[in-house]
Amino acid sequence: MRVLVYGAGVLGSYLAHVLVRGGNEVTMLARGRRLEELRLKGNVIRHYFQLHATVDKVSVISELREDDIYDLIFVVMKYPDFQAVLPALAANQSKHIVITGNNASPGEMQDYLQVNSPSEKKIAFAFQLNGGWREEGKMISLRGPKVEMAIGGLNEELTWRAMIDEAFVNTKYKLTYYQNMDVWLKSHFVMILPINFIASASQGNLRKAGRDKKLLNQVIEATDEGHRVLEKLGYTITPASQVQLAREKKKLFYFGLKMVLAIPAGRMMLSDKAVSEDEMAALNQAFHDLKKNANIPTPNWDKLESYFPNDHI
Repeated sequence: MRVLVYGAGVLGSYLAHVLVRGGNEVTMLARGRRLEELRLKGNVIRHYFQLHATVDKVSVISELREDDIYDLIFVVMKYPDFQAVLPALAANQSKHIVITGNNASPGEMQDYLQVNSPSEKKIAFAFQLNGGWREEGKMISLRGPKVEMAIGGLNEELTWRAMIDEAFVNTKYKLTYYQNMDVWLKSHFVMILPINFIASASQGNLRKAGRDKKLLNQVIEATDEGHRVLEKLGYTITPASQVQLAREKKKLFYFGLKMVLAIPAGRMMLSDKAVSEDEMAALNQAFHDLKKNANIPTPNWDKLESYFPNDHI
């Protein structure tokens, strides 16, 4: 299968690795230094927990032309960057697009592509559940034995999911389909935002944050406040275990946070090396819009947010 991975950061690079190893013909779209790295060295990934590195040769392009046809396009990037690539995606003649990453406005993106594309587009939304950071010439990937992707349409079944399944058929990769990815994505960012406020709330001292009982409990309460905002607006938190963790299993959540902050890899995942402040700020603004519509107080969320740099609020 001919696949384009549009975006060559940590998540896009790992996805390209998986698809290459699955026997697909993979092209990556990259720019700047990353473009040169891929051309000269290939897609180099150090798998942190697995204690080994991989190198995959991939085709590389720097722009998507209208007549570049792919069976599947995975757009993998930070939420604030999606808007800039929509015109190129709309103009391109490929039909099947999976927009992958944190996303507060999937409906608006789908509407744009459907209205502005000269031909029919089949659109899905997804999130790949792994992480990592960049180092010179390579990506560091933090993952378990089998990475999962949450994927689906917007309140509809994907009639073309067989094509997506085919791309991953020979891979150690789990696809979990949801009927409404808008709900999943909103549930996800109200979960991760309070956790990502820990770094600013502790002035970057994540080791110390792991011993701050008041701060960790504040993160748990803020997460529950985020869930209540969504529930007030009629959303059903997806997956359901997420709201149970913050509301009914607070001790488990607390010790989970302590464990993450106790290990170097966990602290790295919450540091500015692995977290984009611009993305967190954009998602937090989206939460503010939801909170305004819900009209309910979020005192713990507000307190955590107050530690965030003023120019990002």
